[in-house]
Amino acid sequence: MTEISRLTRAIRTGLEWDTAVGAVVPPIHVSTNYRFETPERRGPYDYSRSGNPTRDLLGTALGILEGGQPAVVNGTGMGAVSTAVLACTEPGDTVVIPHDCYGGTWRLFTRLAERQHLELVSVDLTDTDAAVTRVRELRPTLLWLETPSNPLLRITDIAALAEAGHAAGAVVGVDNTFSSPVRQQPLDLGADLVLHSTTKYINGHSDVVGGALVAREPELAETLAYWANTLGTTGGALDSWLTLRGLRTLPLRMRQHEQNAAALVEVLTRHPAVGAVHYPGLPDHPGHQLASRQQQGFGGMLSFELAGIPAVEAFIDGLGCFSLAESLGGTESLVCHPGLMTHAAMPPEVQREAGITPGLLRLSVGIEETDDLVADVAAGLDRAGAVPR
Repeated sequence: MTEISRLTRAIRTGLEWDTAVGAVVPPIHVSTNYRFETPERRGPYDYSRSGNPTRDLLGTALGILEGGQPAVVNGTGMGAVSTAVLACTEPGDTVVIPHDCYGGTWRLFTRLAERQHLELVSVDLTDTDAAVTRVRELRPTLLWLETPSNPLLRITDIAALAEAGHAAGAVVGVDNTFSSPVRQQPLDLGADLVLHSTTKYINGHSDVVGGALVAREPELAETLAYWANTLGTTGGALDSWLTLRGLRTLPLRMRQHEQNAAALVEVLTRHPAVGAVHYPGLPDHPGHQLASRQQQGFGGMLSFELAGIPAVEAFIDGLGCFSLAESLGGTESLVCHPGLMTHAAMPPEVQREAGITPGLLRLSVGIEETDDLVADVAAGLDRAGAVPR
């Protein structure tokens, strides 16, 4: 048999797995509990919080895609972040996070620091030399990366930070949600752990909430699984089945997401109402060269700056192909105001430090017809540009 790529193996995970009736698509195992042979002898499964065949298929597929151990599948992305923190730290440990990370991640780490579970330091990890120096000084137990970042699409050098983190004794985790595993594989670049909000691109249809953790080494994977079971953060069977179904079309969807995003970037960069466009595919983006090396595409996320809230409101009011909503990575196009929505947990001064301005909008570009999205955005920019400054 010829060698099969990671992507094909992941897409085919679970197919023809059923031995009862020979179904090509795997069945959903919704049973809460499983029969013991005797009180002392259990089968491969006993209780679905601890293990579920459908969830395991999704975990296997994600592990193949990322080149790591089978994923520990969680009920939400933040459940996965919580599992990772408790698995990788002890009270008093130092944790380094990006200064511009996702608002929910910032909130979790900040609250844990306030309760003295950990010592938290936020660092601009996109300045590689300065970040490496800080990691050497701080010697964190956990170094948390997010690249591309949410919502400003900043790029962090995974290989350089992983090397520095390991030299300092840290576990290096990477939130890979924005790129998806078909566009970036952090474990191949030296990371120990990869996080996905599977709610986003992996499921891809905005109808499931979930998260996943993929470890490079078996020992860490076992620790993560222990904590997910102990905390009760593991995902359900139906959600896992739907996410695995969504994953099978991920490569096709990502191509259209990227094609549409690139077309919108052209419109945005030419329009006088736009002060800045944040997209790593632009040659003048500060992380363009790095993204070109460590990613296999620039993705379907972008953000841009308008003059302020009145311009933002004018842009949004009248859109026909974009829904004003949080989340991302679905087939439908979404527009979001990070400062008031996804990053509202951050106080104004923290938002300013992260570069989140009142005029910032984030687009999750869907897979609709390109011309329709271009026309919709262009009309919105004309409305924004007509607002008196």
